[in-house]
Formats: sequence, structure tokens, C-alpha cells
Amino acid sequence: MSDPVTPPDTSDAPADTLTGGPRRGRGRTPGRMRGGAPLPLLLPALVGLVFLLLPLVALLVRAPWGSLPEQLAKPEIWQALRLSLVSATAATAVSLVLGVPLAWLLARTEFPGRGLVRALVTLPLVLPPVVGGVALLLALGRNGVVGRLLDSWFGITLPFTTAGVVVAEAFVAMPFLVISVEGTLRAADPRYEEAAMTLGASRFTAFRRVTLPLIAPGIAAGSVLAWARALGEFGATITFAGNFPGRTQTMPLAVYLALQSDPDAAIALSLVLLLVSVAVLAGLRERWMTAAS
Repeated sequence: MSDPVTPPDTSDAPADTLTGGPRRGRGRTPGRMRGGAPLPLLLPALVGLVFLLLPLVALLVRAPWGSLPEQLAKPEIWQALRLSLVSATAATAVSLVLGVPLAWLLARTEFPGRGLVRALVTLPLVLPPVVGGVALLLALGRNGVVGRLLDSWFGITLPFTTAGVVVAEAFVAMPFLVISVEGTLRAADPRYEEAAMTLGASRFTAFRRVTLPLIAPGIAAGSVLAWARALGEFGATITFAGNFPGRTQTMPLAVYLALQSDPDAAIALSLVLLLVSVAVLAGLRERWMTAAS
């Protein structure tokens, strides 16, 4: 009778050997490599970092800190800041109402020319803002293709008004939201919507009750990006809405105007915009950006 086979002693074997899987480091972030960065990548990365941070540091160094309270106490500054915040928020609201359905259309439906439509939607991202302002004038101006009808039928005139500021900012900011939401929709599993519809929900109910909660981080990220883009809009705004204090003069326009006559005031205005931008980035959580990518 043969001797019984004694199983090998595995008490000291590593856990990955027992499970048959590869050894994984603890606390390691997926997608990141161990070790230092290679020199051919490290040097350009450092140069790029300096290139991006140097103008901001120069703005802080050259800021008139002594006269800053006096500069910020000017009523026209707060008037321009208030108009910028209100118009950027209104433009983001318009982008949400129109952009989320447009993103769903591009991500969830098939129709002829969808690639062309997507290219046209993203065109304002690469179009010079001044050209966008000229296009808005030709379309919505008093003698524009649609503007003449708005004027004659409803008495609505958009150029050189606060509403014109909102229209110009929404035109340049909406593509950011559409791209963000479309990417999130493509990453979301459509089977949840299909399961809801098999249970009797209509397609709109499935979108409202299932899809929207799933893509909420992408909508939030796109909204913040659109709001920040609208806040900093200059070219389309000055072309389509003009530069009238209290009515169409936003913070970027006020900075441009002050730079010609009072550089200290321009720097003070720039610091305010920088502070608002930093606050926006601080409020944009990393998980939103990850979900939108």
C-alpha cells in the first residue's frame, strides 16, 4: 500500500500564490506607475507647469495690494461683477435646458448626418469668439435672418442688451456641457433604461427617473465648465452685445476697458476673476471630472 500524499505546506506562501493571481501592491492607485518619471518626460512637464503658472504668479506679484481696497470699492466693479455672475448663471441655465437633450440625442439615437451635427455643435469651441459674435448679429440682429422676425412680430431686440449678453455666452459655453454630458451618456449602461421601459415606463420617464441620476456627475461637471466659460467670454459679447456699463459690460469687458486707462484697476478686476475661477475649480470635485471623461 502506497504512502499517502502529503499536501505541500502553504502557510508561508504569499496570498497571490494561493489564489493564482498576480501580486498587487497595497494602496496603489490604478493607472499610476511606480518609480520616478523619465527625464525626457519630466523636463517638458516642468516647463509646461512653469509656463502655465508664471502669468498667474506675475499677476499676484504686480498686484497693487496697497490700493486694492480702494480699487475694489468702486461701484462699477461690483456692477460688472454682478452682471457677469447673473449672465453666466442664466447662460448656464439655457445650456442645461437645450444642451442636455441635445447630448442625449447625439448619444442615444441614430439618424443620418449625426457626425455632421456633432461637428457643428462643437464648432463654437474652435470658432474665434469675434466671428461667433458676427454670426450672432447676422442671425439675431435687428436686420438678421431671425432677428428681423423677432423685432417685427414680437418687438424683441437682442443685440446690445443684457439678454444679448446671455445669448452670446450661451452660444460659446453650451458645447462644453454637450460634450461632457454626451461622454457620460456613452459611458452609462443603457440596459438600465431598457429595463425600466420593459417594466412599463415611457422613454421620457426612463430618462427622467433612471438616466438623469446616472449622469448627474457629468451634468454637474459640464455645468461648471459652461459657467466658467460664460464668465470669461469676451469676443462674442463685445461684438453682439456691446460694452455699455450697467447693461452689457461684464468683468472681462471691464478689464479690457480699464487696461487702457487705469492698469491698477485692470489688475484688481483680474484678481477678482482669478478668485472666482479658483473658487469654481475648488467646487468642481475630481469625481465629476472622472465621470464626465
